[in-house]
Amino acid sequence: MLKQFVAKETINQLKAYSKADETAQEVFSSLRTVLSLNGGEFEKKRESNIRKGIALGIYSGWNCLILYVIYFVGFIAGSYLTYTEHEKGSIGNIIAVVMIFVQDSSFIGYASPFLQSLAEARAAATAVYRLIEEENVTEMQILDDYESGQKSTDINGDIQFENVDFTYPARKDVKVIRHLNLVARAGETTALVGKSGSGKSTTISLLLRFYEPASGHITINNQLISDYNIKNLRQNIGVVSQEPYLFGTTIYDNIRYGKEDASNIEIEKAAKQANAHDFIMKLPNKYETLVGESGIQLSGGEKQRIALARALVKQPALLLLDEATSALDNASEGIVQEALDRASIGRTTIVVSHRLSTIRNAHQIYVFDNGTVIEHGTHEKLMANEGSAYQELFQAQQREHMESGNYQSTSKICDEKQTVELPWCHSDEKNTIKGEKRLLSNRWSDFRRLVSMNSPEKIAILIGCFACLAAGVTQPICVVLLATIIQGFESCTSAERELQVLIFSIIFLLLGVVTFVIRFVQFTAFAVSGSKLTERIRIKTFECLLRQEVAYFDRPENNCGAVCTRLSSDGSAVQQFTGPRLGIFCEALSMFVIALILGFFYSWQISCIVFLCILLACAIAYINIRVQGQLFEHCGMLQGRASSLAVEVLHNMRTIKQLAVEDIVLQQYSDFISENFRITRNYSIVIGLNLSGIFAIITYNIAMIYWCVLVLIEHNEMKMNDIIKVFAFAMFFVQSIRSVLTMMEDLGTSLSAIHSFFELFDRAPLIDNSSTTGQELVDFRGQIDFDQVNFVYPTRSQVRVLNNFQLSIQSAGQRIALVGVSGSGKSTVIQLLERFYDVTNGTLFIDGIDIRQLNIHSVRSCFGLVSQEPILFDLTIADNIAYSKNDVPIIDIIEAATKANIHEFIKNLPEGYQTKVGRSGSQLSGGQKQRIAIARALFRRPKVLLLDEATSAMDSHNEKIVQNVLEEIQTSNPDQTSLIIAHRLSTIRSCDLIGVLDKGYLIECDTHSELMRRRAAYYRMVSRDSEAL
Repeated sequence: MLKQFVAKETINQLKAYSKADETAQEVFSSLRTVLSLNGGEFEKKRESNIRKGIALGIYSGWNCLILYVIYFVGFIAGSYLTYTEHEKGSIGNIIAVVMIFVQDSSFIGYASPFLQSLAEARAAATAVYRLIEEENVTEMQILDDYESGQKSTDINGDIQFENVDFTYPARKDVKVIRHLNLVARAGETTALVGKSGSGKSTTISLLLRFYEPASGHITINNQLISDYNIKNLRQNIGVVSQEPYLFGTTIYDNIRYGKEDASNIEIEKAAKQANAHDFIMKLPNKYETLVGESGIQLSGGEKQRIALARALVKQPALLLLDEATSALDNASEGIVQEALDRASIGRTTIVVSHRLSTIRNAHQIYVFDNGTVIEHGTHEKLMANEGSAYQELFQAQQREHMESGNYQSTSKICDEKQTVELPWCHSDEKNTIKGEKRLLSNRWSDFRRLVSMNSPEKIAILIGCFACLAAGVTQPICVVLLATIIQGFESCTSAERELQVLIFSIIFLLLGVVTFVIRFVQFTAFAVSGSKLTERIRIKTFECLLRQEVAYFDRPENNCGAVCTRLSSDGSAVQQFTGPRLGIFCEALSMFVIALILGFFYSWQISCIVFLCILLACAIAYINIRVQGQLFEHCGMLQGRASSLAVEVLHNMRTIKQLAVEDIVLQQYSDFISENFRITRNYSIVIGLNLSGIFAIITYNIAMIYWCVLVLIEHNEMKMNDIIKVFAFAMFFVQSIRSVLTMMEDLGTSLSAIHSFFELFDRAPLIDNSSTTGQELVDFRGQIDFDQVNFVYPTRSQVRVLNNFQLSIQSAGQRIALVGVSGSGKSTVIQLLERFYDVTNGTLFIDGIDIRQLNIHSVRSCFGLVSQEPILFDLTIADNIAYSKNDVPIIDIIEAATKANIHEFIKNLPEGYQTKVGRSGSQLSGGQKQRIAIARALFRRPKVLLLDEATSAMDSHNEKIVQNVLEEIQTSNPDQTSLIIAHRLSTIRSCDLIGVLDKGYLIECDTHSELMRRRAAYYRMVSRDSEAL
């Protein structure tokens, strides 16, 4: 019953920690968004903690009570047998029988930590086995060796949707696809266009069999799609999604995910087709360059081109392009579009696009609205249909591109300034050394610090220690009682013996009750203090991680998966040691000290033998602790890599499925686990040998005690009563050693985990995201100056991203745009403004003050950031818009949503603003996510609005509306500055300043009209944009 209770409490604890771990994964995988919104404090409040009950105290106390009941029953029965049957009731027989049962009971006590681990393991396994036993027939085919379904690779036939209806499982009350009828002819290009949320991307998901239609049929070459082997089907489909995902490995390996056996020549050929080869060859490590977690080391356009190369390397029979060129600049888009046109020849291609100029040559165009096709035909046919939805969409986009304004600059641009160097801010090496400095401390000093962290629970700890001391005292009392009873059997008359044995047996029984209470108090006190300490450590670790600079997480060893693994596994390791098991250790220590003192009092000779044995055993135990610590460190690294892979796969399951690489990532994960097993096995042999040596020493020690006792008896230096006491004390020595040995593995692991935590606590971040120091921006005037700024990313120190970059915004209210090819440094400018990184050389001034001297929260609160890839959290729509703010009036949220043109959509949802968006906004389309992200930025009423491709995921209709909204915001709030990064030049023509970047240099900066008059780089970009029409 108690074991079931422990298992139940463990399940509750695992659920709470699982939720906390999900929160941590969500935060650290979206750290830039969290920091830009000053969401650190908000996230700390979401960290969950739970404490386990006191069942183990009851269990341990019950075992002790049973032990003393054995004494009580044994000696009462022995007294009776001595009175009735002298032979069977001899003192030797009675002691032998009682001690056998006592030893059996003691071994059950020794097993209690293992029984706890077993109960916890069974509880944890429940969820795992439930998942294993949950059959998904469709997805089980993925890992089959082509045993089911049609194995033909010929999927070149017509693709047809017949009366297809579909609703997402998580939103069954919203029909996404309605009576869809669509035909994509073999070898032709079919385009899907329409507003955001009209069902275009869902159609692609159905074709990839991410979901099954609620009704209707999907066929390829007149064969139901469900008849095809799902793995074989996906391996013959090349997909480029709207939000590309890259794995945290090399460029070679990322492209090779498209075709497992692709040669380097094939990979480079695909990269050339995707216009990625040139920028890859400019990287220091070329195709061996690590792209970082989620491709963080690359720009959006660079990631998109690598994803495109990954799709092309397999030479797919079917090509699915879901906004494949949305993140590319005009020059790259034209080249990639030409490559796509060539790649589409002879293969079936389905294109989802908002930009209609890219699909004019499609053989068939389907216009979606509200989940169904409202019209279809060729470009010419649809344009000839006066008043058609397609014609209106196309003409609207054409007008946007043809419009141009004659706006004059309102401020001095690109001032010529000399480099201002501050001696304390340019040595990245010095800063890194300072940031990496750690407190040099050994494991035991870490333990002392851990105890000091537990000081708020000092009363519980004192109660627990007192209970441990009392538990240690009960054992010597037991010895004295045992010796007295034996003496009573030998030296008293029959009546006196019965009375004396009865009295002392009752005392044994009372001692058992007292021990039960002591153990209950002991385990309860340490359970409370240990769980509080674990909660405090996890929160402090979470807080310290949020303090670290963004560059800290750019390193492979600190990616999201590794950090979350450390947070989870190290926290559990500390809890293993600081909870009830620490009480067992303290009790063993108390028993050891008391037994040592009393042993020397009764016989220093025997006690010296035992003490030497203890010293030798402790030396071996210390070696075991060190070995266990090394094992923890080695396995921790492998487990971190395995966890990183698991997190990466689970968070990007769509990419894994569409690439059909489940067996590849499964093998990678298995390799990590196998290597972990191999290392653990080798270390376990050493640990096992050491433990065997300790138990052998204990056995030989008992033999030596017998020999020493015989010698002392021969010389009349000991009495039988003292022999019993000393021998019992020696057994308590052994018992204390056994108690410690049962926790040896946890002790080494816990000490290593504690050291890992304190290393993090002592690390001084290069940019402290929780710092409250620095000058406040009380009245932000809108002055921003980049003065001869150079910048390199810490993990790519050979590549200079910004070169002598100089840009001056002298007053608030201006609209500044930055344009240029992908990878030219545009997004880096925003990351420096948000102070995710510090400049390498030069200075960034905000209102004439070096940004490094300003309060970091004050700086970030002035900016509202909308990134190219919108990040939403697994919260409601309202909570996402008002992220990091508490007790916000709903009217303010609605106002921001209305400005971002998303209110009507939200209002029509069954749960409105209380609708959960799912992990990473999975329940919404790309355009819907982007508009909620814009609403979130507008809700903060920022002084500077940072738009990094903010409208790239929208259709032309919504883009125009949001663009008008942004312009209206600028007009209504003349003090708000906007910094816009854009590939679509039509969206930034009205800006006050337009800066053109190339290879990190600002090569032009002026108004649209002036830049067009110069006929230089910007003019050529606009010309290419116009030619695309």
